[in-house]
Amino acid sequence: MSDELTKALKEIDLSKPKWSQDTYGGRARHFFKVTNPLNVLLSSKDLENAKTLVLKSREGAELPSGTTEEDLWTAKYRYDSAFHPDTKEKMFILGRMSAQVPMNMTITGCLLTFYKTAPAVIFWQWANQSFNAIVNYTNRSGDAPISTTRLFTSYVFATGGAVATALTLNSYTKKLPSLVGRYVPFAAVASANCINIPMMRSRELSEGIPVVSASGERLGTSKKAARSAIFQVVVSRIGMALPGMAIPPIIMNRLVKGNFLKKYPAMNAPIQVLLVGFSLSFATPLCCALFPQMSSLAVTSLEKDLQDSIAKQDPEIKRVYFNKGL
Repeated sequence: MSDELTKALKEIDLSKPKWSQDTYGGRARHFFKVTNPLNVLLSSKDLENAKTLVLKSREGAELPSGTTEEDLWTAKYRYDSAFHPDTKEKMFILGRMSAQVPMNMTITGCLLTFYKTAPAVIFWQWANQSFNAIVNYTNRSGDAPISTTRLFTSYVFATGGAVATALTLNSYTKKLPSLVGRYVPFAAVASANCINIPMMRSRELSEGIPVVSASGERLGTSKKAARSAIFQVVVSRIGMALPGMAIPPIIMNRLVKGNFLKKYPAMNAPIQVLLVGFSLSFATPLCCALFPQMSSLAVTSLEKDLQDSIAKQDPEIKRVYFNKGL
């Protein structure tokens, strides 16, 4: 390995994304890598090799002969897809971001297929919220972990809210066109997100989240920043679900009137799952990228006591930054 290449590889900072997070395009490209469902298929050996290469790079150790810049970035995104950023432990496979598309396409496809009877609504809404609970637990913060009580409470309320919304709307849409009824699952999922995420992060709403300066210096904690962060995550989560739950119903409403599904009714669910999967492959990374991971607020939008504190620390600071979460 030449000295120039060795120097170039050592200058790569694998603690940061490959692309600039200041633009939507950069964030989208980053999340296409993060949510790549092919990473679910990586073997334990592949993941351990990626971990070894990433750790060697971060420690400034000598890299294997023939290592390229692309090898480092591939290893970084493989490592990030499977290992918790705080605890560094390997995450449960169904809770990883790379499992979002295959798991959600299956559950959402079935939500859209089996939405007419109460038992089916209850089962699939329960399955959806159970998966959400797994994702939330797997990706919990290592510094401020979600308590079992909070996780269980949000799980129960989100499941109850989704089931109640679906059953209530189903009762109202029985006499309406069939297409209207196909959108009931989306309304239920959206309502569950509006319950689940704020409840899961209720401590942030009551205590605030850290805000920092542009240089990363901690300036205090803000409840208003917490509200902004949670609102952005709720919008992103609903946005992820929207294409997969809005477009397939239109297509399926046309297909059920044709001869194919009348002849092969068992193909209903597989077709729904594939349609949802195609939508989610784009919607998941594109909606994760809607807002910068480090979002910002004007100092004048913060609590009065925090404004005064920041003015004393550095009167030149006009905006503060905070991690919005996912």
